[in-house]
Amino acid sequence: MTILVKNLGLVEYAATYEAMRAFTQERNSQTPDEIWVLEHPPVFTLGLAGDASNLHSPTNQIPMVQVDRGGEITYHGPGQIVVYLLLDLRRLGIFVKELVLRIEQSLINTLSEYGIEAERKIDAPGIYVSKQSGISEKWHGAKIAALGLKVSKSCSYHGLALNVATDLEAFGRIHPCGYEGLKTVDMQTLGIGDNMDSISQKLIAHLQKQLIPS
Repeated sequence: MTILVKNLGLVEYAATYEAMRAFTQERNSQTPDEIWVLEHPPVFTLGLAGDASNLHSPTNQIPMVQVDRGGEITYHGPGQIVVYLLLDLRRLGIFVKELVLRIEQSLINTLSEYGIEAERKIDAPGIYVSKQSGISEKWHGAKIAALGLKVSKSCSYHGLALNVATDLEAFGRIHPCGYEGLKTVDMQTLGIGDNMDSISQKLIAHLQKQLIPS
């Protein structure tokens, strides 16, 4: 089983969102799975469970888009690796909960390569800097990656976003995951200087290992 990886570069959110939905609606049991790797221009996205008031400091410079993924409000922008997983879960033999666990593990493993110990939180989807990490205590518990999925016809779309060197001030305009005061951080702030391409390659390798175990 193989998954086609497409590197799309910097692409508008709305057009990519519609392309994901169309791909999922038009696919059949023979359609290969795909992973899209990209960045978005600045945008806030609000999930199905989202409360628009969690964008507490709106700006005309960053639009907000209501979408059909799970989760609350988040920010996407340059310097953030966004990965969309267009997967046939029935063919992979997994359910949504297991998919989420595997995505989270791929992020944890990727960050570990850079000396960042990260962890899950049961009550707040995403990946967070662990208190066990050697990182400055200031960033313990800070969110470094977000997850949001949608499943239609047993197929997933949307995915994950890893903060590499993005605009943390934009995150200050929202309550990430709906939690007031939740800190957000990126890899650059934690002292990681590797480039986006290299980090993307490591992340995709870990995702593929998790999705297609040997």
